[in-house]
Amino acid sequence: MDGRLHRLAAALLVATSATLAGANVLSSAPAFADSEAAMPPVVVELFTSQGCSSCPPAEAFLNELADEDGVIALELHVDYWDYIGWSDPFASPHITQRQRDYARELELRYVYTPQMVIDGQYNVVGSHRQQVRSAIGQATLRGKTLAVEFSGEDGGKIIIPEGPAPPGGATVWLAIYDGRHETEVERGENRGKKLINRNVVRELEELAVWSGERLEIPVDLARVAALGRDGCAILVQQGRTGPVIGAAAMPLEGF
Repeated sequence: MDGRLHRLAAALLVATSATLAGANVLSSAPAFADSEAAMPPVVVELFTSQGCSSCPPAEAFLNELADEDGVIALELHVDYWDYIGWSDPFASPHITQRQRDYARELELRYVYTPQMVIDGQYNVVGSHRQQVRSAIGQATLRGKTLAVEFSGEDGGKIIIPEGPAPPGGATVWLAIYDGRHETEVERGENRGKKLINRNVVRELEELAVWSGERLEIPVDLARVAALGRDGCAILVQQGRTGPVIGAAAMPLEGF
């Protein structure tokens, strides 16, 4: 507990002392925020590629974030670098589309790697550690409006409580990920390097639209674990790729 409080204090200190240069703030805290609501972790999504020579430092940073309390760190591999000689085994056109959706939401002119999107509202170059820490601190201060949770009952389910929903509702996403991969890259810009990738998203599924009602969504956690996956995360986002208003993660060990 002392280590967790220390890291939270450090994040808040960075947030108040550093600027958010390079970070795009999508919106301030929504009017429907509830100060009594639980504070779920901050979601950090790294868009990366094994074919991108600028990405390994950001991946190493995400590796650190993945071990910190108060952060859900997810690594998402895009496919638009595959043409230069190395096909990323974890790349997906669906991930590329998610990054493009963020670009529209955040009013960016283009997509790029390595990009970190923090809580669906801050855009930061993934290797710019101070700016990422500042964005995490800002997201921590902003908090969340929903206390969503995973339950292992009945084979697994996601519970989203009743509450005031944002205009237009919110999308419930399920991200299923592998805990760790080591890859010897044989071609392309990272030829000869051993890359370590953490919390690599292998499936990203839109489960439901939350409009304020209580939802219990069944998830077959045993099936997911049988595929060799190591964990899953639930993200509830305003609209489709707006601010994250609720999040939780669950390891699959034991299912």
